[in-house]
Amino acid sequence: MKRFTLFLIIAFFSFGLHAKEIKILAIGNSFSADAVEQNLYELAVAGGDSLIIGNLYIGGCSLERHFMNSLNDTAIYSYRKIVNGIKTETNHYRLASAIRDENWDYITFQQASPLSGIYKSYFPFLTDLKSYVLTCATNAKVKFGLHATWAYAKNSKHTGFANYNRNQMKMYNSIVNAANRVAKVVSMDFIIPAGTAIQNGRTSVIGDHFCRDGYHLQLNYGRYTAACTWYEVLLGKSVIGNHYRPADITAEQIKIAQRSAHFAVINPNVVTKISGK
Repeated sequence: MKRFTLFLIIAFFSFGLHAKEIKILAIGNSFSADAVEQNLYELAVAGGDSLIIGNLYIGGCSLERHFMNSLNDTAIYSYRKIVNGIKTETNHYRLASAIRDENWDYITFQQASPLSGIYKSYFPFLTDLKSYVLTCATNAKVKFGLHATWAYAKNSKHTGFANYNRNQMKMYNSIVNAANRVAKVVSMDFIIPAGTAIQNGRTSVIGDHFCRDGYHLQLNYGRYTAACTWYEVLLGKSVIGNHYRPADITAEQIKIAQRSAHFAVINPNVVTKISGK
């Protein structure tokens, strides 16, 4: 009995020594809300780590608008924050205030979805926005990431789909190509290939049902797939076998989502066919 108690004590302290607390701020829109505001914190906890998650939200916000908000110090954001699993939301928030709110380890950017595959739409706004964020960041070692978002459903009615001739694979490939080029030019530290994860999932028995309205993610397995992708990139761990399971997701959907994310991180520039077995 004494040996077992000693084992538990050692295990507890070993867990504490190896656990990570990562602080991540997304400067985004509804696509970052789909990706980080649910499931991501729980996945980290299930993997033995913890996250503080911030999301600076304006629906449909482009990089150009984010940059203009920085110039004008506009108090227009909804600042969503998750600490210890509890989500708070503060309206009329400033970009600079959120950047200074924590010693963020990672800060991510993303383009508005209609423009996400158009390389020239990122400039000069992302370059200038990153420079601005660096002036506000309190962590000298902060790393910057680009969230490569997903293509629309094939039947999407979104007007921005016309930018890609209403062709899902054209949109997907455009996003991948733009993200890779942009990340190199702007010296991003990493890319989160959520779009590839979703495209991987579409090869499974789920098919082209990862969006709830043609462009935002399906609320259960859709959002879970994106969160799994962020988990692998941020925590550096395979999500396959992670035991966190949200409500209303089947065991097969969990396997598909986890594998879709895992293979997206391994092969971010190509689509991997996924089975649920």
